[in-house]
Amino acid sequence: MTLRPLGRRTGFHTLDRWLYNAGVVLRPPRDTDLVLGVDLDGFLWARRRTLPFVASLKGIIADELKNEQGRVRALLAVQARWERRNVERADLVMVTSRYSAGVAQQEYGVPTERLAVVPEPIDLEVWDDQFWRAPRHAHPGPVILCVARMYPRKRLSDLLRAAGILRARVPGAQVRIVGRGPEWATVSRLHAELGLGSSVALLGDLTRERLAEEYVNATAFCLPSVQEGFGIVFLEAMAAELPVVACRAAAVPEVVLDGVTGILVAARDPGAIAEALERLIKDAALARRLGQEGRRRALGFTPRHVGERFLSAVHSTQDRLGQRTRGGP
Repeated sequence: MTLRPLGRRTGFHTLDRWLYNAGVVLRPPRDTDLVLGVDLDGFLWARRRTLPFVASLKGIIADELKNEQGRVRALLAVQARWERRNVERADLVMVTSRYSAGVAQQEYGVPTERLAVVPEPIDLEVWDDQFWRAPRHAHPGPVILCVARMYPRKRLSDLLRAAGILRARVPGAQVRIVGRGPEWATVSRLHAELGLGSSVALLGDLTRERLAEEYVNATAFCLPSVQEGFGIVFLEAMAAELPVVACRAAAVPEVVLDGVTGILVAARDPGAIAEALERLIKDAALARRLGQEGRRRALGFTPRHVGERFLSAVHSTQDRLGQRTRGGP
């Protein structure tokens, strides 16, 4: 396998992606059985390609932009047009969930026969090593962890409001939020307006080692996102045996099984989030059972399992293309 990572970065991501794709045209792939482009990557080269091509969508950009505003929304709209061209030119479009498959059909018109659902993998060996090495800390109260790139669709404002409700019901409870993003200033202002103080810690971006430390020292995990093409952080939390509180929205119910690995609540409802978190904090047996089931579920998303599904989808596509070449249906 040959990897072509994004190289030089200008600080303007949309420009970086265009330059990357222009570079693929100038130095096209050769002598390979298959080319895989992530999201929009390949959209310029694929117009004149001669090799089998798979477009792998980690999230549907046309869906993600619906929760954005201003400059971010405008730039994502440009990327969505590129992504549409990419999937129109691909032999196979891989998506990470049934939800994303439906969105790809609706937004980009991808026919069913060119779609395959292949979930995201989690490397449990790497995470387990990090979990084992991570130091344990004594906390005065329960700890709710959230990990998210700060976009409006992650609905961190709902989590902050839920934290205010939870603080009154469970003294000593703390919410710890890992990640930065376009909403950092907005989230920080709301934190101050609600007077949350040390009951909510905004940690910013962390290394993998520090993130593992946060996972092993948490009581539960919560991300109230309303738009997820998959949601790898839910798998990470389940790998750490954390019970999950999330919203019944987008692809989340395909990853977090309600009543089995976590508790799903209505979207945009801070009161319901606080109630679910309070339930987990006060019912240790329930929290432990959900966490253990989550760990078992994460075992089904190892690179080996996901790789088998990837190969199955690719081989099916190769068979279909072979039939087309031979004049079959």
